[in-house]
Amino acid sequence: MFRFLVRRTFGALVILLIISAVTFWLFYAIPRDPAMMSCGKNCTKPILEQVRHNMGIDHPVPVQYWYWLKGVFVGRDYGSFGHCNAPCLGYSFANREPVLGTILDRLPLTLSLAFGSAVVFLFFGVGAGMAAAVKQGKWQDKAASSASLVASSMQIYFVGYIAMYFLVAKLDILDNPSYTPITENPGAWVSGLLLPWLVLALIWTANYTRMTRSQLVETLSEDYVRTARAKGLSRRNVFFRFAWRGAMGPIVTIFGIDLATLIGGAIITEQVFSLQGVGQLALRSVEQSDLPMVLGVTLLAAGAIVFFNIIVDAVYALIDPRIRLA
Repeated sequence: MFRFLVRRTFGALVILLIISAVTFWLFYAIPRDPAMMSCGKNCTKPILEQVRHNMGIDHPVPVQYWYWLKGVFVGRDYGSFGHCNAPCLGYSFANREPVLGTILDRLPLTLSLAFGSAVVFLFFGVGAGMAAAVKQGKWQDKAASSASLVASSMQIYFVGYIAMYFLVAKLDILDNPSYTPITENPGAWVSGLLLPWLVLALIWTANYTRMTRSQLVETLSEDYVRTARAKGLSRRNVFFRFAWRGAMGPIVTIFGIDLATLIGGAIITEQVFSLQGVGQLALRSVEQSDLPMVLGVTLLAAGAIVFFNIIVDAVYALIDPRIRLA
């Protein structure tokens, strides 16, 4: 296990390095000058050159990337912007604030949104899928399959606005979406994010219902499950000891990727409910051609995906004894 984690960690660092280099290069394919955008209306050529120097974009692209990469490990001076301590992801072109600090300020909201919705869609999605598999061919199975098909066809930006209108504005059942740190007021944290959790989970619940059902139906027809039944084991014992564990492997794999995607920023959800999370930050940074912030958010999303892939591989081996880490 230790050698596996070391290899995967090294591979993750290489992947993040490649992603940062590609993102850095692609940024300069955009026909917009961030220095010109930051210079203001009364911009002159000397002022523009000074702005470029302060931003650190007055060097060739490979040199700029080297300075950025070096700053991640040892810190970097940004002229009038000030000194950025390691790990330094640079200063935002738009608001002239440290990239890492800005991301960390937005991250708790995004984490709350991701993990809260994940709990909801896992509970209802896996539960409904299990019930449909057990009652295969009966009305419960058909109802769960039909409902998941309808829900998966919905879009967050449509369901979100409809839910806001009826549940918040019209019926006043739920609070207007907002974010309160859980350390300050757990009750306000739940009530402010409950509607985004439910709307975001609606789409994902449908996917997990269909996926859980199909995996369980397939696993229940495996030879080792039929053998366990033939030995006289109870239906409940066969289901949870053999079939359930065998079916959960692919679901855990997909869940790791989905959770990492949510942590990287649920852009549409945050936009619909006006939540200032990492997704909103990424969208605004792209609109403003803010390379340091775009790069920081990209690395966060990539790092989350790589990290959860490593975790999923380890958990996969624990759930399914047929899988071993080599």
